[in-house]
Amino acid sequence: MLDKDQGVLRAFFKLESSGGLLLMAATILALICANTALNSYYDLFLDTPVEVRIGALHIAKPLLLWINDGLMAIFFFLVGLELKGELLEGELKDPKNIILPGIGAVGGMVMPALIYIYFNFDSTDKMDGWAIPAATDIAFALGILSLLGSRVPISLKIFLTSLAIFDDIGAIIIIAIFYTAKISTTALIVVACCIPILFYMNRRNVVSKSMYIAIGVVMWASMLKSGVHATLTGVILAMFIPMKSNENPSYSPLRDLEHDLHSVVAFFILPIFAFANAGINLQGVGANELLHDVPMGIALGLFVGKQIGVFGFCWLFIKLGLAHLPKGMNWITLYGTATLCGIGFTMSLFIGSLAFEENSTSNFFNDRLGILIGSFLSGLLGYLVLWKFLPPATASQK
Repeated sequence: MLDKDQGVLRAFFKLESSGGLLLMAATILALICANTALNSYYDLFLDTPVEVRIGALHIAKPLLLWINDGLMAIFFFLVGLELKGELLEGELKDPKNIILPGIGAVGGMVMPALIYIYFNFDSTDKMDGWAIPAATDIAFALGILSLLGSRVPISLKIFLTSLAIFDDIGAIIIIAIFYTAKISTTALIVVACCIPILFYMNRRNVVSKSMYIAIGVVMWASMLKSGVHATLTGVILAMFIPMKSNENPSYSPLRDLEHDLHSVVAFFILPIFAFANAGINLQGVGANELLHDVPMGIALGLFVGKQIGVFGFCWLFIKLGLAHLPKGMNWITLYGTATLCGIGFTMSLFIGSLAFEENSTSNFFNDRLGILIGSFLSGLLGYLVLWKFLPPATASQK
């Protein structure tokens, strides 16, 4: 059973690592498009109007917002499935495995936010971005780890993944509370009516995935119109997907959906999101732009705040005897892992789009600049630390 579980974990990490490398390629392609003669075509692609009309329901948005509101709802659906699976059957089922990554995630959200606030507390508009450096991109981080091959112990990957899950929970809560537009009561009533239906289906152990998805589509459209961010629909829907089938205990609707979505998310949705959001025109960027309060707060929040928060909080709890270092890790590899947590790419870009896209074009540019700088520096330093101090691969690992 243990070998089987490790095989599943290794397959998961291999997929996430490959997805992370594809994210890097999509980011580079976006920057090339935004800084060459392709720039006009890149903007035209993102501004392409897309409309859906069914009776009185009318949704009209540029392609960029369909990617951010629509495709990212599927990403959050997968995050919700993984979270539920880990809590019920995975690494997070054992409370002992929760403490260290959980406290690391708390530190990794608090310290970057405080650094950003320090630079931007004097402006209400700029303060909207306080949560941008609080996020960690697990796919990108595992993509960096994959460059180190079999030298990386499975315990380090599990710690990083568990921390990122708690980080995602924090990001979901932040989005739900702080990044909502004008609320539509009628649309929220429709969302509220969907939840008891999902609860009834779950209690009756309905395992038809198409029925859950149909309710999810209705709930997504209603959430989009409600003013609460539509991507939260994915997390809510995931909580009602049954873990097991009563008629066939060996079949898991949740795991089946998770398996189906992993490749779609890793190799299509996240690269498309990165391509659509990472393309910033760097022509004319100088010291004034780099030292602007928004990119400085984000870049230092990711690069410095994540290190201090994740490593510092973990160190304190270990020294107090409230947690212990995972097997196969030491202080320096914990530090290297904490540094990798400063790669906030996907979630940071997403939160940045919620904070600035609709009300401040300049801050929207500045936040992406800070995210790219902070994520690049964190990835580079984390890789160098782990490359230097991880032990050589053993024959069995090879």
